[in-house]
Amino acid sequence: MNFDLKDKIALVTGGSRGIGLEIARSLLNEGATVILCSRKEQGLKDAAVTLGNPEKLTLIPAHIGKPDQVDALFAAIEEKFGHLDILINNVGMNLITPGIADLDPGLWQKIIDTNLFGTFLVSRKAALLMRAKGCGKIVSLSSIAGRKATPGMGIYGIAKAGIEMMTKVLAAELALFNVQVNAVAPAMVRTEFSKPFWNNQELLDHVTSSIPMARIAEIEDVVRPVLFLASTGSSYITGQTLIVDGGATAV
Repeated sequence: MNFDLKDKIALVTGGSRGIGLEIARSLLNEGATVILCSRKEQGLKDAAVTLGNPEKLTLIPAHIGKPDQVDALFAAIEEKFGHLDILINNVGMNLITPGIADLDPGLWQKIIDTNLFGTFLVSRKAALLMRAKGCGKIVSLSSIAGRKATPGMGIYGIAKAGIEMMTKVLAAELALFNVQVNAVAPAMVRTEFSKPFWNNQELLDHVTSSIPMARIAEIEDVVRPVLFLASTGSSYITGQTLIVDGGATAV
């Protein structure tokens, strides 16, 4: 499939490893210029070595949960490129948490700030640039945990549910400006992030027993839908969350 991303300017948050890194790689392969954002500068430098293609890659360290750093990130983008075509909201953090009744408010705030507040801050700034240009694509990474209560992932799921509603609200607000806003919600994906689950055969068997396709997702299973939603192929799709779960929520 031709994703038609040549010469597009794309920002990937949380792009130094895992799904974000592979999204960045695929965007580069499709001809886009990629701005890679992550908290740690060394992680970005390591990612740059892995990705190659330095003439098409810009590294900007920023903590997206901090408004001043997001402002600085977008000031740098405007100064260098003048606009932004694609935003991939990939930053996410999941800590195993107790039930809400037993939860420390500080832990709640940390997870909400990283997953939901940070996505709001970045999407808000991107929306301003895209609205001014009259086109753009925003794609956020959600999770099926945002649709189904999952033990130990309750606050993460609440944050992801908020991202899906933010996706709908932004889609409605930006539709007349030719900006499409969508999300991708995977089930478990084989990354370092989820390795404690898939590296344990008993746990893996338990997880896959509820998936009709009888396997967890590989990174490319998530990257391809993201690229589709970032491309002209999805120009009449907005406000939607594409579930990538091997059929788990269908049964």
